[in-house]
Amino acid sequence: MNRVTAGNGIEYAYRESGEGDVPLVLLQHFRGNLDNWDPALIDALAAERRVVAFDNAGVGATTGSTPSTVEAMAHDAIAFLDAMDFHQIDLLGFSIGSFVAQEIALIRPDVLRRLVLASAAPQGASGMHGWAPEVIAAVGGREPNPQGYIEVFFAPTATSRAVGQEVAQRIFGRTTDRDEPTTWQTRQAQYDAVCAWGIPNHALLQRVSAIDLPVFVANGDSDPMILPRYTHLLTGLLPDARMTLYPDSAHGFLFQHHDRFAADVHAFLAEAG
Repeated sequence: MNRVTAGNGIEYAYRESGEGDVPLVLLQHFRGNLDNWDPALIDALAAERRVVAFDNAGVGATTGSTPSTVEAMAHDAIAFLDAMDFHQIDLLGFSIGSFVAQEIALIRPDVLRRLVLASAAPQGASGMHGWAPEVIAAVGGREPNPQGYIEVFFAPTATSRAVGQEVAQRIFGRTTDRDEPTTWQTRQAQYDAVCAWGIPNHALLQRVSAIDLPVFVANGDSDPMILPRYTHLLTGLLPDARMTLYPDSAHGFLFQHHDRFAADVHAFLAEAG
């Protein structure tokens, strides 16, 4: 694990692997830290490019407190990019990380080359205010809930759940160089941000039309956390987007289908030269 101190006074924890001129920076899901990236996905992405994952402010081993708005999270992420002296990046945001990625694309468009949004929804979409009670009960409790993780991140089929067990072993089986667990403060702040993002406001849907760089939007076809209809909605609102729904999968589709997803990401980013 590496560390860098930014101009905002926050010391960010990060990991990187692979090589490439334009780094692919990753933004993590709700309550996730560096350890919650599937190593199989990281290895597949890093096979062809430099991949950088980091804990945003207040998350895991990064110092400070987690802010309660997506916009503030975006500014904290930009501070990390500045501290790393990244002048141009490709950006992959997953779940709440995809919300932050959209804000970065609006606040600092000149630093982005291409954008990947996994399990994403635009701000202000109807029906996005909070998550279904069974979803937040499964992943939002004070104590870790491995079964709840499986139920939200993988489809309710024998095939998806079997792969989910393999993914969970890869993610939670790490024994060395472990990140700090995320705190209850991070959980509360991130969920506040998610709920604010999901307050219905159709006028806000127009904001993403300003993101005119190429975007790859992806989701699992059975995601109970961010429903696939929001994947369709977001793709339609973006000026230059393409979409893939991965079969027999849910919120963790990018871990379940890590090889295919990584190949799709590589192909998308390779179009930039």
